[in-house]
Amino acid sequence: MKMPPARPVQPPHARDCFVVLPDTPEGQATAGRLTASVTAPGGSHAPSADDDVAWQVFPYPSGRPWVIVRSRLRRVSGAVRGADAVLVIGPAPVEGLAEELRAGRDGAGLHHRLARRLPGVHHVISRTGDETWVRGTASGLRRIHATDGPFPLVSDRPAVLAHLTGAGLDDTALALRLLDFLPHPLSARPVWRGLTEIDPAHALVLRADGTRATRRWWHAPEAELPMAEGAARLGDALDRSVRAHVSGRARVSCELSGGFDSTSLAFLTRRAGPAHLSLLTVASRESHAEDETWALRAAELARAERPDGLSHEIVPGDEVPLFYAGVSEQLPAPAALMGDEPLPVAPARARARMLLGLAAARGSECHITGYGGDELFMALPTVAGDLLPRHPLAAWNRIGAVRHQLGWPLAATARALIGRGSFRAWLADAVTDDVLPTSRTPQLTWSVRQSLPPWLTDDARDLVRDAFRTAAADAEPLAPRPGRHLDLDTLRTGARHFQAMEDYGLGLGLPVAAPLYADHVVEATLAVRLTDRIDPARYKPLLAEAVREVVPAPLLDRTTKDHMNSDTVQGLVRHADELRRLWEPGASRLVGLGLVDPARLDALAADPYSPLHTRYSIDSTVACEMWLRATAIPSAHREALTP
Repeated sequence: MKMPPARPVQPPHARDCFVVLPDTPEGQATAGRLTASVTAPGGSHAPSADDDVAWQVFPYPSGRPWVIVRSRLRRVSGAVRGADAVLVIGPAPVEGLAEELRAGRDGAGLHHRLARRLPGVHHVISRTGDETWVRGTASGLRRIHATDGPFPLVSDRPAVLAHLTGAGLDDTALALRLLDFLPHPLSARPVWRGLTEIDPAHALVLRADGTRATRRWWHAPEAELPMAEGAARLGDALDRSVRAHVSGRARVSCELSGGFDSTSLAFLTRRAGPAHLSLLTVASRESHAEDETWALRAAELARAERPDGLSHEIVPGDEVPLFYAGVSEQLPAPAALMGDEPLPVAPARARARMLLGLAAARGSECHITGYGGDELFMALPTVAGDLLPRHPLAAWNRIGAVRHQLGWPLAATARALIGRGSFRAWLADAVTDDVLPTSRTPQLTWSVRQSLPPWLTDDARDLVRDAFRTAAADAEPLAPRPGRHLDLDTLRTGARHFQAMEDYGLGLGLPVAAPLYADHVVEATLAVRLTDRIDPARYKPLLAEAVREVVPAPLLDRTTKDHMNSDTVQGLVRHADELRRLWEPGASRLVGLGLVDPARLDALAADPYSPLHTRYSIDSTVACEMWLRATAIPSAHREALTP
């Protein structure tokens, strides 16, 4: 039975989301504010792409709503056993959930068992006894947020919670989003007041009495597997993850950039067996770029293996939107895609929508990407530094290769490697007003130290510095060693940024997948010995070994990677007027909040060749402005956004 329409209390684009409600009259009232269609308890249903108001309601034994799910692009699977229940929201239906419930009534055991067997990326929600457990993925691609206070509301979409509760924006969190890179734990600070983001390695446990706790469900594995065993485990995890995304889909598309990651995913997807696979390549404007050549070679080899059901399309470089195209354009819903927070990939929105639109026009039911490959397989020098205590020679050999490539001085590199310091000390000093030295400065500590952009106002600088100092007082790293900490933090950052791509696809009705962010893939990668995973003489050696039986040998020889620096510079030139329109008086939300200096940003937009563009990125600032304009909250002044 369909309930009467409720007033729109969530962002118009948030068509894939869930809300976990308390078993209280207030929880039931909240459910009544959402447009809902009721399905059988524990049932599984995938609404059609045109069904914008289909909600599934899963009840408590009391009859009040426990979880409400609206999912056009993800699959919801569930089971009920007496008063206990479990829901899994992911890329494909999940069988055997009733058996998992019968295996025991303990929430921790249930989640550990499901974590071992589920491929792909999922949210898992369970109710056993008087406890509800909610968790996402260890990679952070699927996250959990909750309102503060007793009897919280829980959702994967903080913007949904903000609209349900009337939460205002947090000006400190917005100021932090103006940085190029936001490290742990500051990256987990929601831009909405009154909300908390749960650490991805933990589940949120809600009790019937209104109290809550967090329980760790995931631990990063020790890096101890030799290459042969680790590559075999990774190959199996990759295969399972890809199959979870393409299962039951006849037409699938892959982004084939020509790079190692997308090429590997294309061949894994081909082996998974969709009836038709569309390979899509965006050509470069740069004459010396190699990606297109490698993409053509990959497509030819794939066609030689099996010509049926395969197409390859190349988008000419001059037809591809440059970076910053359309940044000042206000798109109608659902294309506006406000998202849950500003993400620095937003200046590439037009490029992303072009490619995904092409995939959707070809009838794709799922678009596979190679996002996550650099974070997983291109280890940073800091990671090699973790070898120092047990394998000092191996550590120095690997860091020495990077030192020669980047021109790091010998003495400075040795000092940086030996004296890496504590995480709290690093975090307290991680941002500065000073102009930092060039890339010749060794980067071997917990993460990247940043210089605050010159267009930030004094107020914004104070907010950022205070937030870092406050966090440093009691912050704990993600792992005891800097390299493993940076591994995890970089992975979580990449997964967070990829959510913008998922939202772009959501506006087109197209699931966009990054199989490399699946927890089993992450675990298999991190479990390999660093001496095998990091090899100065080879490019992404672990991935190469893992896909050796799937990807043709000639494609495994590549040791280079293209970059799109030219598109960035040309974008700054061609779209300078659009960038300047972002900072017009009375129009800019960031200016209205007192966080940026419009004169400096206007001057920078008017001078695309300014040296400041090589020293600082404007992407995060542009993304914040775009995001604020997509919200429904006025920004005449900062006080308007605070409770």
